[in-house]
Amino acid sequence: MDDLTLSTLSWLRMARFVQNSNQISNGHLRQFGLTVGQFEALANISAYQPVTQSDLAARLTVSGGGISRMVARLERDGLISRRQDWKTKYISLTEKGRDLLEQAFPSQLALQSSMFDDVLDEDEMTELHALLKKLYDHSVERRRSTGE
Repeated sequence: MDDLTLSTLSWLRMARFVQNSNQISNGHLRQFGLTVGQFEALANISAYQPVTQSDLAARLTVSGGGISRMVARLERDGLISRRQDWKTKYISLTEKGRDLLEQAFPSQLALQSSMFDDVLDEDEMTELHALLKKLYDHSVERRRSTGE
């Protein structure tokens, strides 16, 4: 491990931060009966509804099987509905799903914001945001060029 580059160490640090953040969020979201994945799915469905299952899977970077299980559970819990239009299934939030998301969203947003606000000043947050945007934009361009 002594031969790891600063780039590799930075990537590992980001991955560990996301993992820790998700674990904290899973504990926090338990009070709403949600996991991070389910919360992200509901938020995404809310923003883009009606959304197809394949579009939802792509936005969440979840496998086809994983999204099928998640969608089935959200539907079983009455949080989403699926509507078939010929070969395509469209997913929307139910009233119960909207209500739950309205309860959980501000709390989850405050939790995630505190992870930054508690340790970074405004200049550091501005710099971090700019650097992460630069990395993200490059990753999107790289993904497009490789056809992934």
